[in-house]
Amino acid sequence: MKLVAPLNAFGRGDLALAGGKGANLGELVKNGFPVPGGFVVTTAAYDLVADGHDTRTYFENVEIPPDLHEAITGAYAELGGGPVAVRSSATAEDLPGAAFAGQQDTYLNIVGAEAVVDAVRRCWGSLWTERAVAYREKRGVDTAEVRIAVVVQRMVQSEAAGVLFTANPVTGDRTQIVVDASSGLGEAVVSGLVTPDHYVLDASGRVASFTPGRREVVIRGTAGGGVVHETGDPATGEALPRAALAELARLASEVAARFGRPQDIEWAYAGGRVSLVQARPMTALPPAPVGPLNPVQRKVGSVLLEYLPVRPYPIDMTTWLPYGPAGMMAEVAAAFGIKGVFEDFLQEEDGVVYRLVPRSPRVTAGLLAIPFRLVRRARHYDPARWTEDPRFQTFLAANRELAARDLASMSWPELIRVPRQALDLVRPVTDLRTDYLPGTGLALLRLLVAVKLLRRGALFGELMTGARTRTSDANQALEELAEEARATGALDADPMPSGFAAKLRDFLAEYGHRETVTPILVTPPTWGEAPEIVLGTIRVLAAKPPTPVTAATTADGAAADGAATDRAAAEASGAFERLLRHPLLGAGRRRARVVRWVEAARAGHAFREDSHFYFTLPLPILRRSLLEIGARLRDAAVLQRPEDVFHLRLEELESIKGLAGSDECLDGLRAAVRQRAAKREELSGVRLIDPRAIFPVRDAGDAIVTGTPAGGGSATGPVKVIRDPAEFGSLTSGDVLVCPYTNPSWTPLFQRAAAVVVDTGSAASHAAIVAREYGIPAVMGTAGGTSTLVDGQVVTVDGDAGTVVIAHLSGDADPAGSGGDAVAPVSDDGVGTVTAAS
Repeated sequence: MKLVAPLNAFGRGDLALAGGKGANLGELVKNGFPVPGGFVVTTAAYDLVADGHDTRTYFENVEIPPDLHEAITGAYAELGGGPVAVRSSATAEDLPGAAFAGQQDTYLNIVGAEAVVDAVRRCWGSLWTERAVAYREKRGVDTAEVRIAVVVQRMVQSEAAGVLFTANPVTGDRTQIVVDASSGLGEAVVSGLVTPDHYVLDASGRVASFTPGRREVVIRGTAGGGVVHETGDPATGEALPRAALAELARLASEVAARFGRPQDIEWAYAGGRVSLVQARPMTALPPAPVGPLNPVQRKVGSVLLEYLPVRPYPIDMTTWLPYGPAGMMAEVAAAFGIKGVFEDFLQEEDGVVYRLVPRSPRVTAGLLAIPFRLVRRARHYDPARWTEDPRFQTFLAANRELAARDLASMSWPELIRVPRQALDLVRPVTDLRTDYLPGTGLALLRLLVAVKLLRRGALFGELMTGARTRTSDANQALEELAEEARATGALDADPMPSGFAAKLRDFLAEYGHRETVTPILVTPPTWGEAPEIVLGTIRVLAAKPPTPVTAATTADGAAADGAATDRAAAEASGAFERLLRHPLLGAGRRRARVVRWVEAARAGHAFREDSHFYFTLPLPILRRSLLEIGARLRDAAVLQRPEDVFHLRLEELESIKGLAGSDECLDGLRAAVRQRAAKREELSGVRLIDPRAIFPVRDAGDAIVTGTPAGGGSATGPVKVIRDPAEFGSLTSGDVLVCPYTNPSWTPLFQRAAAVVVDTGSAASHAAIVAREYGIPAVMGTAGGTSTLVDGQVVTVDGDAGTVVIAHLSGDADPAGSGGDAVAPVSDDGVGTVTAAS
C-alpha cells in the first residue's frame, strides 16, 4: 500500500486511499484540467501513524516513522520545494450530502520540508477537533470508520481567487454559473472575510449580472512562508478580466460534466492563467426551476404541496405513497379516463426525494365513455349506503385481524410480509371510492345547479356543514374531552385522573389512526403514536371560549358567538331553512325533491370524508411493522435507530433473507442508510419546489402577504405561526393561525383562531372549506406566509380579498409589523376583532 503518491495516481475510485479532495483532484489531473502539481499522503500513512489514537494532541506531537518522513520530504523535493498548500482530505468529505467544507484544516504557503511534515501532522489532528467530530455525528457518519489523507500542492500566489458554482446555489438554475472573486489568495473568499465581486454568468461566460465587492481584506503569501492579512482597496476595480471569466465558465461546464453533477470549485488566477485547486459536489442545491406551469399544473401542484409538507423518505416512496391516498387518487382518475395527475411527480437523487414537478394530466380515449359510466355507477352505488357494502365490511374485518397480530413474536419471514399485507388492505377502499364517487359528484353538482338557479348559490357551502362525518365526530369528542379537562383540571394533574385517562384511551382507540402531518406518507406518526399532539389540541380547546369584540353573525341574524361547532350547525340549519323558504318551492313535491337533494349531497360529502377516514386504518399497522423491522435491524447492528429503516426501500427490506451472521446485503444497506441520511440532512433546508411557481405573488398594495381568497370576511389579531402539530398547544384564542399546510388534524384549531393564513392550498382545499364552515377568514396559497409573518404581529386578514396587512390600530399597534411590543386591541381573553362576511 502506497504511503505517498503523486496526484495523477488517483481518481474518483480512490476515495478510501486519497480521501475526497485527493480523489477528485486526481481525477481532474488525469483528465487534463489545470491543477497545480502535487502529491497525496495517503490514508495508509495515517493508519500507520494513528495506531488506534484519536486525539488532536497525539497527532500534532507524534513522531513520523523514518520511511514515511523520507517519502514526504522526497515528494516535496520532487515538486521543486518552495511554497505549497497542505490540505486535509478525509474519506468522508466531498461526498453527495456531506461536503465537510471547512471541517478539517488547510495550511497555505508552507515552505520547507520539515514545515510540510509538521503541516501533515496538524491535518491529521484536525480530524479530531470538536467541530469535526460534531459535524460527523450530525451527519450520521461513523467516526470509527473515518480516515484522512493529506494533499500537498504547489502554491499559486494568486492575483485573484475565489469560488465558483456550476449552478446557481440560490435558484438552482443549472444554466447559470456563479463566481465569487477577490484579490489575493482565495482563503479570504472561502472563509467569508471579504465581500467578493459576485458574477452570474451563462455557459459561455457572458455576464448576466455583477455586484462589486468591498475587498475588506487581502490575504497574501510571504516569502518565508505563511500569510499576511492586508487592508484591501475597493476602488481597485474588478478582480478578474473578462477572458478569465470566460475560461472559468468553460472549465466549470467541463468539470460538472466530468463528475456528472453540479460542482463547487475553488480556483486561483495568476499570470493570465486559471488553476483549479479543489472540486466537490454542490450541497444543499435547490431543484432546478420548473419553468412556467400551466393552470392545470398549478392546480395539481397546490394539492400536492398541501399533502407534502415534509420530504418523503425512500420507504414512503415504495409503500404508502403509491398504495395509499395518492395512489388511490391516481387509480380513481385513471378509471375515469385521466392519467398522469398523481404519478411520477417526485424525482429522486442519490436515493432521496429531491424535487416535485406537477404533471399535466393525459386524457385517454376512454374519457368519451365516462358520462355513461358515471351515470351507471351513480344509479347502482348510493353514497348514503356505502357502509352497507360487503366490501367495506370485509375491509374492516381484515384490518382488525391484521392489527391484532403480535409482530414481536413473528419470525423474520413472517414479519417481512406484513408491510405488503397492510398495503393490500387498502385495495377495497380504492374500489369503493371508484364506485361511489360518481354518485357523490352528481349529487353535489345537482344541488349546486339547483341553488344557483334559485339564486341561492351562496348557501351551498353552509348547507354542506350539516353533514355528519367522522371528522366532525372526532372534533365533537375532542370538545367533550376539553370540557372535562376545563372543569376538572385534568391536563395539569399528575397523574392524570383515571376517568379522563380512560376517555382519552377510548378516543385514541377510535381515532388514533388519523395522520398528524399528512395522509399520504407512512413516516410521520399517527395520533395514537403521538398522544401529546392530541393533548395539545385539547389544551387549546379547553382554554376559555372566545368572545369576539365584534361578534360575527350569520346572514339571517343568528348569533354566532358561541362554540364554533354550534355556530357551524346553526349556519347549516339556517341555510337549509332559508333555502326552503324560497317562494318557488312551496310545500309540495318541489320542496320534498330539494330536501332529498340536500340530503343526498350531504351524504356524498360525508362519504368523501369518511372513506378517507377509513382508508387510513391500515396506516398504523404498516408503521408498526416497519418499526419492528427497524428494531431488529438495529439489534443486528445494521441501523442505529429503528426509525432509520425509513431510509430504505421496501424491496430492499424484502431482499434480506435473515439477520444472523455476516451478510453482504446487510453491509450494502448499512452504507445506503448512511449516504441517504447525509443527503437528507443536506436537503433539510431545501424546498421540493419553489412555492412561487405554483402560487405567483401578486401586487396587492400595502399587503405584506397575498394569496387565494377563501372567504369568511376579515379579522384582526396577533400572528401565531404553527409549523407542525407538535406546536398546537401554543395557539391561544383570537390568534391569526399562520401555517404551512393543514389536514383534518388541524381542524380543532379553527375553533379558536380568528383567521387562518396558509402557505399552500386553494379555495377548495381542506383549510379553506373548514374555515368557511367555522366562519373565519382564510387566505390560501400565500407561498411564504410562514416566512414573512412573525409571532406577535398584529395583522388584518381579508378572506375575501386574499390579503394580510399590518393592522394600523389606534394606540399601541406596531405599524412596522416588527412583532416587538405591539399590543392588539383585544378583549380580556385575547380575541381580536372579527368582521362578518357579507
